[in-house]
Amino acid sequence: MKQSIIHVAIVVKDYDEAIDFYVNKLKFELIEDTYQAEQDKRWVVVSPPGSNGVTLLLARASKPEQDDFVGNQSGGRVFLFLSTDDFWRDYNRMVSDGIKFIREPQEQDYGTVAVFEDLYGNLWDLLQLSSSHPMASRTV
Repeated sequence: MKQSIIHVAIVVKDYDEAIDFYVNKLKFELIEDTYQAEQDKRWVVVSPPGSNGVTLLLARASKPEQDDFVGNQSGGRVFLFLSTDDFWRDYNRMVSDGIKFIREPQEQDYGTVAVFEDLYGNLWDLLQLSSSHPMASRTV
């Protein structure tokens, strides 16, 4: 049996401002932006550059009870982990593009990591795994 997770949904306030952040600030690729008239919503998929793994589905909050989850997808914990092949290149570019880091870079046994916020406050790790880490061969 072979299975994989292809999309992770992230609740956003507005499609266009979310696309702007992910494409212009994080440099993700816009994979799809399709209007679905029967549900009056858009199917918006973005992906880190060069990735062939999981993509993000930008899902606009469509009910009042979903609004509370925008920016709090995981109850204040780090929600997503962005793996890179060059931590300092991406960290420096992200800082210069105005990405807010709330934990400065640290060298850990598993690699180099820093925590940043997306446009709504969800927490992300920017991470370059050490070559000896078991997941290193499965990422970037």
